[in-house]
Amino acid sequence: MMRPRPVLVLSQNTKRESGRKVQTGNITAAKTIADIIRTCLGPRAMMKMLLDPMGGIVMTNDGNAILREIQVQHPAAKSMIEISRTQDEEVGDGTTSVIILAGEMLSVAEHFLEQQMHPTVIIWAYRKALDDMISILKKIGTPVDVNNKEMMLKIIKSAINTKAINRWSDLACSIALDAVKTVEFEENGRKEIDIKKYAKVEKIPGGFSEDSCVLRGIMVNKDVTHPRMRRLIKNPRIVLLDCSLEYKKGESQTDIEITREEDFARILQMEEEYIQQMCEDLIRVKPDLVITEKGVSDLAQHYLMRANITAIRRVRKTDNNRIARACGARIVSRTDELREEDVGTGARLFEVKKIGDEYFAFITDCKDPKACTIILRGASKEILAEVERNLQDAMQVCRNVLMDPQLVPGGGATEMAVAHALTEKSKGMTGVEQWPYRAVAQALEVIPRTLIQNCGASTIRVLTSLRAKHTQEGSQTWGVNGETGALVDMKELGIWEPLAVKLQTYKTAVETAVLLLRIDDIVSGHKKKGDNQSKQSAAPETAQE
Repeated sequence: MMRPRPVLVLSQNTKRESGRKVQTGNITAAKTIADIIRTCLGPRAMMKMLLDPMGGIVMTNDGNAILREIQVQHPAAKSMIEISRTQDEEVGDGTTSVIILAGEMLSVAEHFLEQQMHPTVIIWAYRKALDDMISILKKIGTPVDVNNKEMMLKIIKSAINTKAINRWSDLACSIALDAVKTVEFEENGRKEIDIKKYAKVEKIPGGFSEDSCVLRGIMVNKDVTHPRMRRLIKNPRIVLLDCSLEYKKGESQTDIEITREEDFARILQMEEEYIQQMCEDLIRVKPDLVITEKGVSDLAQHYLMRANITAIRRVRKTDNNRIARACGARIVSRTDELREEDVGTGARLFEVKKIGDEYFAFITDCKDPKACTIILRGASKEILAEVERNLQDAMQVCRNVLMDPQLVPGGGATEMAVAHALTEKSKGMTGVEQWPYRAVAQALEVIPRTLIQNCGASTIRVLTSLRAKHTQEGSQTWGVNGETGALVDMKELGIWEPLAVKLQTYKTAVETAVLLLRIDDIVSGHKKKGDNQSKQSAAPETAQE
């Protein structure tokens, strides 16, 4: 009698893992990612030095920047890295905490999985805990007056204190606040703060960090097109173009056959007339400065110079948009459509300066700029890149507060308060769900615990006394001083965080933990091609041996 042959459902080159093995694998991967970043939390944070594949160096303690550079294989680790990117795009801060929290949420769930508790039970408890966390957070949150400059600076300072630029924190705070206030734009009762588009950070190596500043206007890394054009103009009239001041060649490949010699002269003459016409259209509105995104031909330069007009060419589209916002000009696509209202008169000064080896054009002293340039100076490119990342975080925090003026105490105080409230709530629950629910409270304590670890204090002693402190009435704002590891009242220390950041952190962390707990099967299909290549590369090696 013939034995039945095994049925192959999946193709032969796919690998399948399922059940408990996958869950423990996912949890281990998430914990590993969290451990990489654990030392980057708080004011005593360590820096990481990463070499990217191109051989460049990145030195940073920003969670998102570190994970962006790391190459990982495990699918669960990849989704952990994704969440720090989401956090960065949404609120710009809390990238480190979100990873640590998500890792801890998964690691407390491991214990329940070992006891054969079904993942959906744990997930239900996590979801319930998240809803309660959000309502507790909103209770703890205190409103803030956005126009109180000192308070705003304090908030930004607590975001900057954990970064590398805390040496110049006062300068960095005022830069961030100025920049965000500049680009704040209200239209029909809708607030819009677009930092990415309108607050450009320009890094110029050299000089001192103290020389960094926010310009009331725009700076572009360009020089004037002709050496004899004016390099300093007071109250310039600015025209912005996105068409080229050159003779327009045919769109597709056009051939012209010339039979008579005079025709050739006529063609040249037509080119000249075309350019002359464009320049006359420009000169008609009497500008002092013409900025175009495309090229400017030599002939056009000659005409513009005779009319005493300065020209700058090949400016990036984003820079052009910023200049338009700053000086009130409109970008024109055709010279013959230029009108008086398209000319920008908001800037009071245009000058070209030489910094180091390069020329920079400044359009500054604008009346009411809605865009700005932040100039950063510093010793080396790596330092500047890190300072830029930190400044971006500071500006995001400032933006979050302006958009949603609610604050919660920092330094692990919020986590402890929420954890205490959850533990109290879990006492009134019945059924098996209460254990994972209580575990969420335990997981939240990872933030103050990491803060204590990072500044070298005794973890158990400080955490126990902090827990005891939170059981008393009215001590919700007590947390860990990240510098010394002692218990302090965050109100007195002035460490605050925007509510929006905290909400996003908790939501993202719990959602990720839930997502990874749901997975019980990983099927990975290996490509044949890759296998062949690896076999081929292995063959010559064996031959050499």
